[in-house]
Amino acid sequence: MNPYDLYYIYPHMVYIKRIIKEDLLLSNYYIKVNRTFTTIRKYAWIFTVLVAIGGLWEPKLGLLVILIMMGLTITAFFTGRYWCGNFCPHGSLFDKVFLTISQNKKIPKFLKSKPMVIGFFIFFMFNFSRKLIKISKLWGTFSFLDKLGLLFVNTYLMVLIVGGLLAIFVNPRTWCQFCPMGSLQKLSYKLGKKLGVTKKTEKKITISSKDKCYSCGKCSKVCPFQLTPYLEFSDNNQFDNINCIKCSTCVKNCPANILSLETEENAIKLKEKASIK
Repeated sequence: MNPYDLYYIYPHMVYIKRIIKEDLLLSNYYIKVNRTFTTIRKYAWIFTVLVAIGGLWEPKLGLLVILIMMGLTITAFFTGRYWCGNFCPHGSLFDKVFLTISQNKKIPKFLKSKPMVIGFFIFFMFNFSRKLIKISKLWGTFSFLDKLGLLFVNTYLMVLIVGGLLAIFVNPRTWCQFCPMGSLQKLSYKLGKKLGVTKKTEKKITISSKDKCYSCGKCSKVCPFQLTPYLEFSDNNQFDNINCIKCSTCVKNCPANILSLETEENAIKLKEKASIK
């Protein structure tokens, strides 16, 4: 029987077979590759374990998280979510420890949605602030620092457990899609952008020439956040997605070797240089 005749006789079967094939292709779409290119990214996960587990015996270890929160907020003002891809202890845990055993599936869209991100941020900040206000009443007492530290310890322990389970059964960076600290960074970044600071300080994924792109989608296949750089480059040849964590995983794995992390000024120069050639 002619294949075309089969299509007309059993169109629903052909359609179902195509859907199944697409689902199988999508399930194998994302690739596990090395994401830890620096010493910090390789070993920062130890900090998470130290605070989340060690803090149960020594609560004051949790006070170190205050420095982390300051660091990510300040860096985001100048460089967006650069901290997430290069310094975050949780990110290191997900990329270094959990990636090897992760099912590495497609991250559900609802976990990336605005209602989820905003809703969880409000829920987290409300509960965190409520507990912080309660602890502030102990100011001046012997137990104040221990109670304050334990608040951060419990938060880190929660991320270790919930983020760890999501990393294993869904994708290593699932938690990062709605992480409250990620949302805090985006707020800080938007302020820096509005004031014109990021224009000179922020580095973005940059393509030297769109004409040289194979459109193979490998940058998307290896992206920890499952973003699509090859489909979203701006007129300045830059990837402007606010969720990009500038981890350079796509840069390291681009088969055409045409990606880099550049400021807007350098991106324009690269574009002009490519057009001359």
